[in-house]
Amino acid sequence: MRKPILKVALASTLIFGAIGTQAVFAHPSDVKQTQPVNVFDKKVVNQINAENIYNNIDYLSQTPRVAGTESEYNAVQYIKSQFESYGYETEIQPFTFYGYTPPSSMEVTIDGYGGELQPRSFTYSVNGDVSGELAFAGLGTQEELEGVDLTGKIALIQRGSISFAEKVLNAAEKGAAGVVIFNNAEGPLSGTLGAHNEEYVPALALSKAEGEAILALLESGETLSASLSIEGADAGEKVSHNVIATKKPTNNKKANDDIIVVGSHHDSVAGAPGANDDASGTAMTLELARVFKDIPTDTEIRFATFGAEELGLIGSYHYVDSLSDDEISRTIANFNLDMVGSKDAGDLVMMTLDGEENLVTELSQASSERLNGEPTPVYQGGRSDHVPFAEAGIAAALFIHSPTEPWYHSPEDTIDKISKEKLQDVAEVVGAAIYDKARFDNMGPKPKKQHKMKAAPEMVHELDVK
Repeated sequence: MRKPILKVALASTLIFGAIGTQAVFAHPSDVKQTQPVNVFDKKVVNQINAENIYNNIDYLSQTPRVAGTESEYNAVQYIKSQFESYGYETEIQPFTFYGYTPPSSMEVTIDGYGGELQPRSFTYSVNGDVSGELAFAGLGTQEELEGVDLTGKIALIQRGSISFAEKVLNAAEKGAAGVVIFNNAEGPLSGTLGAHNEEYVPALALSKAEGEAILALLESGETLSASLSIEGADAGEKVSHNVIATKKPTNNKKANDDIIVVGSHHDSVAGAPGANDDASGTAMTLELARVFKDIPTDTEIRFATFGAEELGLIGSYHYVDSLSDDEISRTIANFNLDMVGSKDAGDLVMMTLDGEENLVTELSQASSERLNGEPTPVYQGGRSDHVPFAEAGIAAALFIHSPTEPWYHSPEDTIDKISKEKLQDVAEVVGAAIYDKARFDNMGPKPKKQHKMKAAPEMVHELDVK
């Protein structure tokens, strides 16, 4: 995954399906060589309280936390205050990015259509109030639109084949006043146009059911008029923040030079309260920071929450870019917690950028085998904040449940969908793994090469561009 948002999304969404698509995994081989829970695990797991995690999720998910907005900054201040309440000196790390403020209001009306439409905006949709005859433009490819005149019309386009941005630009080139794109899979459509472009016309998204119902009217011979309104959208330079709390080694004389980073992202997509994505990871990072504050360790542990993940991992890239060469060489592990609490998602998995096991997965497979009787499987996958660490040569893994929940990136990603049992389980696996490496006189993991998957499973994460 790379920094430019469009490249990030295009590189990954070519693989992935629509929101809510179920992941299909090869079944990893069963490993039942259970190890006993050790006394060191208990020092951590006995202190983890899922109720604390749940309560912090509840607070953070009261409103969407779009990067660069006041609501995200309020979340940053809350996270900082929580870290400080545990006794940490906490750094707020600001960074600028070219960002997008979603519309304050949007509307699509179709004369002759009796149903209620619930449109969504694309990231980088532009403001406008346009109307005209509705014209079906297929997939909106250049080939399909060759010789087609859309002047003054609203183009109805189906998702698929090319990016949303290309569909909008192709329709605009043919004179369209606006664009409505409908999904090619069940459920609502959330996506991005990738970047700001002066050539865009107003564009909104509809569900598959809505789009197909409207298309059926057109195909029956009806002439339909459409109006499309977008207000309050804004693109420009924004400011987001990372929040970092550092636990120094307990005894400098016995300390090593290693750094472990435990992280998550605190921003959400527009319109989504983001209880699971990713208030769950943020709240778990806070709870692990609380638990480890007074546990002796010989390793520096940094607890970090990152901004602007949903726009292309911008905050985590900024953090890694800010590290000195010495800090990068000393950072031995990144535990990335993203979407770790949904009761509607599947089982816990770990994802590494290259699909290979590393220190993080080895420690965590050992801890999950001790705690749960079997190691957590490892697969290949990017699209979250472990990517910048991995690209810098740091062992890193994403902790996530798969398949993802149907409520991913939607207004339904709310606190009532959160499982305290899953929160407790992930926090224990990760906490025990961290302590296995960070405690004094640790012998390190005794890993077994158990199972991994070279090809990325079909998971949905980050905003889709296509």
